[in-house]
Order: sequence, then C-alpha cells, then structure tokens
Amino acid sequence: MTSRSALNRTLLALAGLVLLGGGLLVLFAGFDLYRRHDLIPPAGWPLITPDDVLLGSADRARWSGQGWWWWPAVIAALTLAALLALWWLLAQLSRRRPGGLPVGGTPPQEGVELRDRALSDAIATEAGALPRVEHAAVRITGRPAHPRTHVTLTLTPEGAPGATLGALCEGPLSTARRSTGLPHMPTDVRLQVAHHKPHRVE
Repeated sequence: MTSRSALNRTLLALAGLVLLGGGLLVLFAGFDLYRRHDLIPPAGWPLITPDDVLLGSADRARWSGQGWWWWPAVIAALTLAALLALWWLLAQLSRRRPGGLPVGGTPPQEGVELRDRALSDAIATEAGALPRVEHAAVRITGRPAHPRTHVTLTLTPEGAPGATLGALCEGPLSTARRSTGLPHMPTDVRLQVAHHKPHRVE
C-alpha cells in the first residue's frame, strides 16, 4: 500500500465515521428511540428528543460571550476544513491515467504512442505467465513522461514472493521500460496468496 493510498483510506474512514455518528444522532433523536426503548444517554448528550436542537439559544449566547475571537476562530476553522477538502479533491484528480505513452523515448518518435491500457494488459499477460502466479492485474497512472505502474499479483500457495518479485522486475517490467524508452518507471507491487478451499477426502 502506498502512502497516498493509506492517506486516502484514512481520510475516507474518518469522514465516514463522522457522518455515521452524526446520522445516528439525528436518527435516534428524530424517531425518539431513547424514550421508546428506555435508553439513558450520557449526561450532556446532544439531540435526545425530536424537539432538541444541536445548538440552543443559551449555548449560542454563552459562546458569543466568550469574546471577539470566537467568530473569527469558527470562520478560520471552517476555511481550513474547506481548504483541506479542496486539496484532497485536487490530489485525486491529479492521479489521472497517462493515456498515451511514448515509444522508444521522450518525446514520442514520429508521433507514435502506446496506449496505457495496452501496456498494462501486456504487462499483466506476461506477469500472469510467471511461475506460481495465479492472476495478475496492472494499472498505470501519472503523466505520460512520468508514469507509475501498480501491479497486483495473486500467488499460488506454493509461490515464493522473493523469486516472483525478481522475475517480475527482470521480465515484464524490464520489457515495459524497453518498450517505452523510459529509464525509470516507478512501480508499486502488491503480492497476495490465493486461498483455496480444502478438498474433501472420501
């Protein structure tokens, strides 16, 4: 797992938890589930009955009386959250597929290009034919001059990760570098082992 994938999954998980928690609070209060099922929420728990509001008049007056800094602090926090969300969205959009890759060097010779889908299919076919490899999936992202290859290999239970990784680098990935003329093609490789159901012996 790359660091960007880990960050994306973490942000999505946190956003999902916040939305789930808020939705459950509204759902419990809206359907009056606390009273119907004799549930006792913790002291100070928001949104207990259908008539409750998240921020009452007393709370608004109390926070407004904290000083002049209160509203600027709220605006700054909301602005920061919006900027972080925009940065994350732009980061996702930048992970576009390259489309056409140069053949034999950069810039492409005589306008000849190799489609990223064709190259990924070729790498996947060659990688899938390696010993002890049950399935191979390849995806190429990034810009045409700086593509990045993502390879997922499913090994048989007898497969050796080290030997398979070496064969992948010396075989399919080396062929891809020669085809595109790119000396450096960063690659993320994920190895997993296929799980077979136990056979019944009679």
